[in-house]
Amino acid sequence: MPTASPFDPARVHRLHAAESARFLATHPRCVALHEQAQRHFLFGVPLHWMADAPTPVPLFVDRAQGARLFDADGHAVIDFCLGDTGAMFGHSPAPVARVLAEQGGHGATTMLPSQAALDVAGLLQQRFGLPMWQFTATASDANRFVLRWARAITGRPNIVVFNGCYHGTVDDVFVDLQPDGSAHTRPSLLGQVHDLARFTRVVEFNDLPALRAALAAGDVACVITEPVLTNIGMVLPEPGFLDGVQAACREHGTLLVLDETHTISCGPGGYTRLHGLSPDILVLGKPLAGGTPGAAYGFTTQVGARMQAAKAAAPAGHSGIGTTLSAGLLTLKLMRAMLAEVMTESAYAKMFAICQRVADGLEAIIARRGLPWCVTRIGARCEVQFAPRRPRNGSEARAAFDDVLEATLQLALLNRGVLLTPFHNMVLASPAHTEADADALVAAFDDALDGLAAA
Repeated sequence: MPTASPFDPARVHRLHAAESARFLATHPRCVALHEQAQRHFLFGVPLHWMADAPTPVPLFVDRAQGARLFDADGHAVIDFCLGDTGAMFGHSPAPVARVLAEQGGHGATTMLPSQAALDVAGLLQQRFGLPMWQFTATASDANRFVLRWARAITGRPNIVVFNGCYHGTVDDVFVDLQPDGSAHTRPSLLGQVHDLARFTRVVEFNDLPALRAALAAGDVACVITEPVLTNIGMVLPEPGFLDGVQAACREHGTLLVLDETHTISCGPGGYTRLHGLSPDILVLGKPLAGGTPGAAYGFTTQVGARMQAAKAAAPAGHSGIGTTLSAGLLTLKLMRAMLAEVMTESAYAKMFAICQRVADGLEAIIARRGLPWCVTRIGARCEVQFAPRRPRNGSEARAAFDDVLEATLQLALLNRGVLLTPFHNMVLASPAHTEADADALVAAFDDALDGLAAA
């Protein structure tokens, strides 16, 4: 499916060099801060992922508001990355700012329950239909704990993931499908000494026969998946696929875990409620606490009863599930504000409209230039993929990557005042974005392609 790049690699490298020089010339303060940061941080950044951006030095940010970042050199940047979904509803929405101000003098964490926790659980049940909830600091934690619960309550050691999946920094899911059909621990996973493929089976997304074969032995605790793959490039489920996954799990006594950390961009109840799915367990994170650490996992009453029985039957001591800073007062009040006041139907309607405007504009440019690329969109999220049609699975999505071209286009966009998610060409729209912001992104993309043609 992927095609050779329509642009000569030498031309791409020339544009990248020119855009890098432009960035350095217009960001002297960022250059100076990066030089200082080398003394304190790995790769000059407080989280090494921040060095993955396509800029020659990191973009140091002073503040963020709405759909804008303001960098250390005084530039205002239209932010379509939004903290890779953490700020999906814009930076510092008014209800979030209010809670931060109000709660600042009343304590952040106590390791005790609160009325706010009950309020949030009720709001989550209204949206997602699941009655029971637990809270964590991150979606990675939530996924990690869910896998423990699944194994504990089923007595089964194995899990199934889809090739190209991403569920945060959970070791069990860093297993890739090889061309020969075997599964191997991802080589990029630093410091891992265990063979994760012993207990993790990998199949391709949209391949129901392969999934059924993986479940046939009756030893799989859970299937964990995003409703749409989003971190290998967006891969949409084919009609009936997720219903088939759900049915296969029921048939084999396997729990179905849906990770909606990214697909919450599909609507107030995520992809799950939009398409009438009924997972045993559901995971949420990133934007749930207004850009601060906070996540949750919900589950059915039956699953909850099995969890309580497993804990009661276990020896006394640490369960390996939970962290001290989970479900703090501040976090729960931020979640309540987000669910009740920010993540509204009207907010989603605006986000969808902006994202559709971006997707339509990008598709028009691709068609006009005759490029063998496509645009994939779900809700408030879309991306350009370097393939003539949308990928069907993780292998196809990975094969469509062109890392140098992607980095060059993203750097060119940033030099034109627009930031995308650095890991691939993903655009995320917030309620704070305007039609003018969408048009600016499209125009910047067009101008960057002009630069590529002229390089």
